[in-house]
Amino acid sequence: MPTQVNASHSPYYAVIFTSRRSEVDAGYSAAAKRMLELAAQQPGFLGFETARQELGISVSYWTSLKAIKAWKENPEHRAMQNKAKEWYRSFRVRACRVEKEYGF
Repeated sequence: MPTQVNASHSPYYAVIFTSRRSEVDAGYSAAAKRMLELAAQQPGFLGFETARQELGISVSYWTSLKAIKAWKENPEHRAMQNKAKEWYRSFRVRACRVEKEYGF
């Protein structure tokens, strides 16, 4: 579910989650949908974009590092993080500050 981030929020932060899925599905789709619903309710959430082929890339956008930390520590999100070894062969999380945005 791609969303656009309002450039008037600059600077803002992006959390980039890259992953390679395992063969195990075991509730992955429902959990991913729930995590997006939950993230959207968090203070500081600005938007989300995702794409998947062999490599999946999901980017969530946030107003601050404090908002990112609060999301990371959300109890329901923490429980899903513990299932990561089932759903992914590998993953990496990167957080960066977005200074400027442009496009059409």
